Amino acid sequence: MIKKSDQLNRRILSFPAVHPCEGISPAILLGSLITLSHTLCNYQSKLFATQRRNARETSRMIGILLIFFEEIRDRGWSLPDSVVLCFSELHLTFQKIQFLMEDCTRKGAKLWILMKSQFIAAQFRVLIRAISTALDILPLNLIDVCGEVKELVELVAKQARKAKFELDQDDERAMKRVLTILKYFEKGIQPDLEFVKWVLDYLDIRSWSDCHKEIKFLEEIIATQCSVFEEREVPFLSSLEGFMSYCRVVIFDTVDYRNHDQTEVRCNLETLSCLNPEDFRCPISLELMTDPVIVSTGQTYDRSSIQRWLKAGNMMCPKTGEKLTNTELVPNTALRKLIQQFCADNRITLAKTGRESRDITRTILPGSPPAAEAMKLLSKFLARRLFFGTNEEKNKATYEIRLLAKSNIFNRSCLVEAGTIPPLLSLLSSCDRSVQLEENAIAALLKLSKHTSGKNVIVEYGGLKEILAVLKSGLSLEARQIAAATLFYLSSVKGYRKLIGETPQAIPGLVELIKDGTNCGKKNAVVTIFGLLLYPRNHERVLASGTVQVLVDILASSYKAELITDSLAVIAALAESIEGTFTILQTSALPVIVGLLQSLTSRAGKEYCVSTLLSLCSNAGEEVIAILAKDPSLMPSLYSLITDGSSHASKKARSLIKILQKFHETNSSGLMGSRVRHERPLHVR
Repeated sequence: MIKKSDQLNRRILSFPAVHPCEGISPAILLGSLITLSHTLCNYQSKLFATQRRNARETSRMIGILLIFFEEIRDRGWSLPDSVVLCFSELHLTFQKIQFLMEDCTRKGAKLWILMKSQFIAAQFRVLIRAISTALDILPLNLIDVCGEVKELVELVAKQARKAKFELDQDDERAMKRVLTILKYFEKGIQPDLEFVKWVLDYLDIRSWSDCHKEIKFLEEIIATQCSVFEEREVPFLSSLEGFMSYCRVVIFDTVDYRNHDQTEVRCNLETLSCLNPEDFRCPISLELMTDPVIVSTGQTYDRSSIQRWLKAGNMMCPKTGEKLTNTELVPNTALRKLIQQFCADNRITLAKTGRESRDITRTILPGSPPAAEAMKLLSKFLARRLFFGTNEEKNKATYEIRLLAKSNIFNRSCLVEAGTIPPLLSLLSSCDRSVQLEENAIAALLKLSKHTSGKNVIVEYGGLKEILAVLKSGLSLEARQIAAATLFYLSSVKGYRKLIGETPQAIPGLVELIKDGTNCGKKNAVVTIFGLLLYPRNHERVLASGTVQVLVDILASSYKAELITDSLAVIAALAESIEGTFTILQTSALPVIVGLLQSLTSRAGKEYCVSTLLSLCSNAGEEVIAILAKDPSLMPSLYSLITDGSSHASKKARSLIKILQKFHETNSSGLMGSRVRHERPLHVR
């Protein structure tokens, strides 16, 4: 009758109950009622941080009704239609009560439920009144159960009619204390810590991880409300998030990982890319994809576009023309993350729904005045810890900065203004630093380097030297990879590209990381080199560091499409110069690039391939052209790019075809006599 609710799909404090169908079997309805009643009674053993009395009283009443339902079941008595109708109404109400109980005990939602106490108490009252109404019209005289059970049911009906289910006084006191704390924050005043601890104790928030769950929950609610344009409560939610962030940083001295997602505790390496945004467009709609999915042919489309295509009765892949073996749509999560990162970095807002919206541009301004002031207080607190704390306190402070700056632009500005960058840089060269401290410090700097003023402060305080030292000889590979990502963000400033390139160990350090790093680390190093190439004088330094051979090795051996595409981007940039061309030709790059032009599915990758080939032909002349002209597979690939590639790729493909045509015409005209069959010339518009 009712499936276990999915908290990932149901918004909190929503009650999507389903009314039993009219033709339902009385036995099935009764069995489902009994199951629901058992579930609701089991909530007595769960922790209710708030609404304790209301939840307890509700469970007690349902426990009595459970006796009634089981008595009917055990007697095997057939239910008349009037009883079935009443039981259907009870079933609908019990579903809603289950949703309400589930929300009241939901992990991470304790503070939000407390602040919604008035509304929740009203919901309990409404639902108990609904039980009372159903029992009032229940024809007990038509039901064959013992008199004692009937008396219990009548008692429940009477109590349900009179029950007040008001706001618990203790909940109200705790709620007022939270509001008082928020007023302190709004005035820029640090609240009394004992006052804050009382609230945490009342809500049974007793560890760092408990507090972190509250913050993650509030972030999810804010993102959901922003994505569906229901932003009325966002300022208040932001204030609560600021309060919980303050508690996590100031109240709890130890980061408790026991219940914390270990993938978040470890450093989440940045996903950097120099991909062409054309790869993010749906081949059907030509719009940026918000929900990319893969069909059976391996091609990716936006879900809404391909669903309309399939609904129209089309069973061929729109791009390849191949018949689809099935209509299964597999989410392309990697591409979706890249698109979201691209949009966030370029301040592009996509119309997204539900929990997928993570547009951090909305965090340029604080969510509310209390949240803003709480963050300013926190930033000063963390700066003091970095300067004067013990090693353990410094380590925790660096980790907190990582979390606070991860997806909030306003937080980054506060942390930079509070002066956290200089002590973070000092930690990188500290002789007694641990692996974890170094990773946290460099990762914190990475987050802050995304802010314009953060980049400036890092360079002004000589941070480039410290970051390059980590890149070259960090205590862990992970720290080295984060250092490469930090250099990428610093290189987005024109003057810093020159400064980084002129530092002797910078580019060689990136090349070493390409050799030794994980796929993510290799990618970070490659994309950082691509950024440095935007300063022309860095081309010579990149070539002198042996970058080309390392990248060609990646092209020949890697199976990571994104890494291959980014490596091709660097090679295409280097091939534009004569020095780059001859360095590339000294390797086995040419046949590898021709092969990739045929095999790659990435439009950007194909464009980089044809761009490289065009540069090689222009700079090296007939030697390269003659090799390419002998490859019969090249022309079909180029023609395919004219029809399927971007406007830039199509233009380059046309130019290369013309060069090859001219070579064929020159070498066949009058040189081989009548013995050679003259092929029909290819004409390119």
